[in-house]
Amino acid sequence: MTLYNLGSINIDHLYQVDHFVRPGETLGSTDYQTVLGGKGANQSIALARAGADVRHIGALGQQDDWALTQLQEAGVNTDQVVLLPEASGHAIIQLTKAAENAIILYPGANHRLTEAQLAQALANGQRGDWLLMQNETNGLEAAITQARQQRLTIAFNPAPMDVDRVRPLLGQIDWLIVNEVEAMDLTETQTVADAEQALVNTYPQLHTLLTLGKAGVVYLHRTNRDSVAAHSVEALDTTAAGDTFIGYALSALAAGNSPAQAMALGSAAAAICVTRLGASSSIPTLEETRAFMSKTAHQPTDGDPA
Repeated sequence: MTLYNLGSINIDHLYQVDHFVRPGETLGSTDYQTVLGGKGANQSIALARAGADVRHIGALGQQDDWALTQLQEAGVNTDQVVLLPEASGHAIIQLTKAAENAIILYPGANHRLTEAQLAQALANGQRGDWLLMQNETNGLEAAITQARQQRLTIAFNPAPMDVDRVRPLLGQIDWLIVNEVEAMDLTETQTVADAEQALVNTYPQLHTLLTLGKAGVVYLHRTNRDSVAAHSVEALDTTAAGDTFIGYALSALAAGNSPAQAMALGSAAAAICVTRLGASSSIPTLEETRAFMSKTAHQPTDGDPA
């Protein structure tokens, strides 16, 4: 079983600041790091550290080939990542002492994928394999068409949210992973409860994982609703928490675990992630996650997660 991840690879420029910069203000930073990031890269690393066979599909600027080495060292197959003679996608991230962040994103090479590249990358996919996508690359429609022809299970994390682009795709995917703000934007509702009901009513075929921050995570499918509480930890940096949850949860689902088990594993990994500084560097190993779960009361009731 293989998980293909059509996703962004970004170079993150991380600045620690006392507060977010205001219009006209020049603000000094107390620390600076350049690290591998991007929702796609983060989720691929989380999948790999959770034990999945993950193959990343994407593009990167030639000058940043060091990022490929980091992906490979994390266990990610990068055979389908192309190097292009232009700027990589990158992000300017402000991080405050309260663990809040503000991000400016430039897509760069992430928006230079071709249909031929996607067709080649997914050519060996088969029933039982998964395709994961976010909303930081082009080529989503072509990838979905190819994946459906080959009977892959399709999971979509439509961040950053673009309602007009995302809605037409929802009838063609199997799993939707969104946070509460994205869910309300997508359904044009004002409360999480209304968003849940709208998702179930409008897209009855969807399996939805709805992350709620400190309130935990919810699974929705038709009349089924399950939830897992969040862990109480002291957060240092929340940058890659959602990506960590997605990688670990999908790894468990693809391995045949229940949604409750997948949410428990993903929530534990995300709890560890927020106690560390950085994006991909903060994603824990499976051994660390299992050890953390053994010390908490958030064990699933129907068996140990994969």
